[in-house]
Amino acid sequence: MQRIEAGEKIEADDWMPDEYRVTLIKLIAMHAVSEIMGALPEKEWVPKAPSLRRKLGIMAKVQDEMGHGQLLLRVAEDLMAPLGKTREDIIEDLLNERLKFHNVFHMPAPTWADAGLIGWLVDGAAIMTQTNMLDASYGPYARALKRICAEEVFHAQHGESIILALAEGTKEQKEMLQEALNRWWEALLMFFGPPTADTTGTSKQDITIKYRIRTKTNEQLRQDFFTKYVPRIWALGLKIPDETMHFDKEKGQWIYRQPDWERFKEIIRNNGPKSQERLELRRTAYKQNAWVREALSAVRTAG
Repeated sequence: MQRIEAGEKIEADDWMPDEYRVTLIKLIAMHAVSEIMGALPEKEWVPKAPSLRRKLGIMAKVQDEMGHGQLLLRVAEDLMAPLGKTREDIIEDLLNERLKFHNVFHMPAPTWADAGLIGWLVDGAAIMTQTNMLDASYGPYARALKRICAEEVFHAQHGESIILALAEGTKEQKEMLQEALNRWWEALLMFFGPPTADTTGTSKQDITIKYRIRTKTNEQLRQDFFTKYVPRIWALGLKIPDETMHFDKEKGQWIYRQPDWERFKEIIRNNGPKSQERLELRRTAYKQNAWVREALSAVRTAG
């Protein structure tokens, strides 16, 4: 704690208490598999995007997300080495439903507006969460986040480009955009996690702040998101599906209707609209590509 409070970075081969190691493993492993699972809603739109330019753009974004997942798996693997575990254990934990992935990636993306909204608002929320950890006390994670955040900025711009085109388009396109916002709004509120552990019975924010892995609470991040994006949403002529939403000048904060946190708990238990379908897609890919892993393992052994 003295090293952390002095601003030093903890490295993979440094001594660390079990609580710190386990907290990091859970956080980074969840982040890694969420990058991988997060590519799936947009992957569906690669063949259906409305132009070749849009196809190339969303395909590049999917590729980036998978790369982020691989980078983070490597960071987590170093932390797990003293416990005798590897990145394969992380993937198997995901497929066996022992490891959760982010709530937003359990949701459907039935229209092109959903694909744009994921890039604009979901990646925008991710940038806020991840930049809050750019100075994390664990050095390898902080360094990985610098690269990831730089690429996520492009992803958010890509999503915004889609959204602006739709907002300036036909009546049907504008209606499609509003429907996508209505569909995603509650998931976006849930993105940052519960305000306190009392809300859902569990929250890791206190321990991650204690170890200076992050600096802001879930609610502070949610308020930052509102400040940045609510005026932009309104400026596009869109309606936020919450008639209570407003900024209280006296309190200096946004007032909003709480999402259904019981539903949140069901979603992260893999009972969301697309949870099982996307997990089954990953299970199938994992089985079908086992020969690649075996071939690479054989090459490494021979080398």
